[in-house]
Amino acid sequence: MTYQYLQHIDSPADVKKLKKEELPALCHELRDFIIRELSRNPGHLASSLGTIELTVALHYVFDTPSDKLVWDVGHQAYAHKILTGRRERFSTNRQFKGLAPFPTPAESEYDAFIAGHASNSISAALGIEIAHELQGDRRHVVAIIGDGAMTGGLAFEGLNNASMDKNNLLIILNDNNIAIDPIKGGFTQYLVDITTSAKYNRRRWKLYQWMLRHHWIEEQHTGRLRRLFNSIKTYLTKQETNLFQGLDLRYFGPANGHNVLELVRILEEIKNHQGPKVLHIITKKGKGYEPAEQDQTTWHAPGEFNPDNGERRTANGETTPLWQEVFGQTLLKMAKEDSRIVGITPAMPSGCSMNIMQRELPDRVFDVGIAEGHAVTFSAGLAKEGIVPYCNIYSSFLQRAYDNIIHDVALQNVHVVLCIDRAGIVGNDGATHHGLLDLAYLRPVPNMKIAAPMVADDLRQMMLLAKDMRGPIAIRYPRGRSVEKKLPPVQFGKAVQLREGRDIAILSLGAIGNTVEEAIEELISRKEELKIRRIENKIAHWNMRWLKPIDEEVLDRAAKADTIITIEDGVTEGGLGSAVAEYLSQTDSTAKLVRLGVRDQFVEHGSTKELFHMLHLDKEGICEFLLQELEK
Repeated sequence: MTYQYLQHIDSPADVKKLKKEELPALCHELRDFIIRELSRNPGHLASSLGTIELTVALHYVFDTPSDKLVWDVGHQAYAHKILTGRRERFSTNRQFKGLAPFPTPAESEYDAFIAGHASNSISAALGIEIAHELQGDRRHVVAIIGDGAMTGGLAFEGLNNASMDKNNLLIILNDNNIAIDPIKGGFTQYLVDITTSAKYNRRRWKLYQWMLRHHWIEEQHTGRLRRLFNSIKTYLTKQETNLFQGLDLRYFGPANGHNVLELVRILEEIKNHQGPKVLHIITKKGKGYEPAEQDQTTWHAPGEFNPDNGERRTANGETTPLWQEVFGQTLLKMAKEDSRIVGITPAMPSGCSMNIMQRELPDRVFDVGIAEGHAVTFSAGLAKEGIVPYCNIYSSFLQRAYDNIIHDVALQNVHVVLCIDRAGIVGNDGATHHGLLDLAYLRPVPNMKIAAPMVADDLRQMMLLAKDMRGPIAIRYPRGRSVEKKLPPVQFGKAVQLREGRDIAILSLGAIGNTVEEAIEELISRKEELKIRRIENKIAHWNMRWLKPIDEEVLDRAAKADTIITIEDGVTEGGLGSAVAEYLSQTDSTAKLVRLGVRDQFVEHGSTKELFHMLHLDKEGICEFLLQELEK
């Protein structure tokens, strides 16, 4: 499709060449371009539609990349990518070897800081701003925080620091009242209630400039002056001092985040104001595309769709439930039978399928906002008083709550069930979202028990078993569709043998065990071609089920083989392979140990199929490795 303005925009310098009155047309073209591109190459749609006007205004007013824009969260930044020289490659966004799913400095000089998760923009931008101040390099630094990221504790730590140190940071609060699901908590209503006078701000700025020119005040006294102005404003308007003013931050807004000309005017007016400041804008997630406006949760990342009528394309022939659906359905069933059970999620009730329980038992589901550390400690408080909390957090997000897990849960040995969704390779969201570290970082924690289901029924049984356990337990499972297969009942700390064999002992943990089974079946079906006699008697396979405690009886049996192979959907350093190595080091076993998993690396983005193939952890890769071992 040909665009009058957008096809000529290869950098923000091209945006600056436009007349102001042409900017609304550019915004219209950007919105249409994003809708059409994401209709065939899925990504985060609604969030980026909500920041079109803001993005155009920022690049029109500021001199990027010299001036720095720090996005939070990164799925607001598609328009930013398109305007900063990546329009021609945008069709590769989130694809294997294509554009990264989120802003990353490794991809573009216009991306000031990585932005895969939430709530880090203010802290990062403040560091960038003060670094430039220390070096005498005067640049503008802007933190754009939105989509619920303001509910994260790190954002408030950054605000507090910004109010204490000399800086000129501009914080733009993109207030759309939603993250993926509607934001919960008092702070949301607080943002809605904030008001201020544009006329007052203009008069205050003129008075401030006049006082500087006549040497009534000096730059270093602006903090006291801000407090004086805030006090006068509170007295004159009969308003309470808002949070930002209370922290000694200049506050502007709320402004219409979809009026690009008004945003340009405001940014031009305030960008040179001295001291830290906040611009509060009101936007609508999914703006300009009616299906996304009407159902913002679904259209956060809708998959493929028809851009003309909004009809979404769904996968055909899928019969097994998603892992998250197994979790959600099981949790509801258990909660109906046991009044002690509650669900906790940090802003992901639909993503983790806790909305299934939320619909029927709303008073027993707690969406705490994008606040993973709080979710864990809140769960610990509930558990301390006899409630059984099932706290569901995506694996890569759980990293943020590591101290809470150790200090507030494990140290007290309270009964919190951590349900770790999106464990392992997650696909197109890439390095910031892969859940590859959880096994390694949880295993050293005292009192922690760690389970990983291979099939859907394993997860159901593990959740039920966890209900009456003591102390913390973590159950980790991947993204995608589960496998419905009946295996022997789950027992605490016990593995289950799937195949008998004498030469090679495979120990798998979690859903990757299904791929191992497929690989072994493939080799057996090709035994005549491969000329390997009685191959079915050569390979033993155990579904370990538990990393901690690990089944030592099975390890003793496996140690009698020539070769032990551990396979896990996580990093090899610290996980199942390391646990087996540590155990074998205390025995007289002569078996060779080979650890398969993800080596010491961050894994890029791409489909799960492409990434497992790259890592040699798909059926073909495991077949090839087993064949090499058999030939030896």
